[in-house]
Amino acid sequence: MPPVHQRSDASRNAALLLAAARELIAEVGNDVALDEVARRAGVGNATLYRHFPTRGDLLVAVYADEVAALCERGERLRGDPDPIGALFAWLAEFVEHVATKRPLALAATEGPAGRRTRLFEEWHATVNATAAELVRRAAPALRSGVTAVDLLSLAAGAAITAGGTAHARHLVALLRDGVTAAAGRAV
Repeated sequence: MPPVHQRSDASRNAALLLAAARELIAEVGNDVALDEVARRAGVGNATLYRHFPTRGDLLVAVYADEVAALCERGERLRGDPDPIGALFAWLAEFVEHVATKRPLALAATEGPAGRRTRLFEEWHATVNATAAELVRRAAPALRSGVTAVDLLSLAAGAAITAGGTAHARHLVALLRDGVTAAAGRAV
């Protein structure tokens, strides 16, 4: 069967809806009124529900875009001539992502009894793979034994406990000093 292609106006409307939802979620949180998303996108409610039948579908689509953008930034940084600089530039973006998008991630992926959905696990694996490649490139300048999981765990902890994104980025800068100060020495 040939692939189904979305009409250009349908693609445009989906993009407008996602952009409007992203803006409104940033302004008022995940409980944004779906009518307001349609209004801001300049489309009717029927168009919204045709693309995103439920609030959950809309939240998943917005968060999927956020994860994709974070990982695309990591892909672009893979070519940076300074692997340590690239790794920590990406980790700074990662802490901002966690600090600002965590409620969206939880709203979009929390299943029954607070369990994470398969989709959450897929996104988690994608972020881990991006970090692993950046760590692999930077490994010669890192302390022996430092892994992507180590750095993601520390960065996520900084993002969740810090007093805002600026403080989280500061903690990542301290982390950089700690894992690169004595490269080669085991931890």
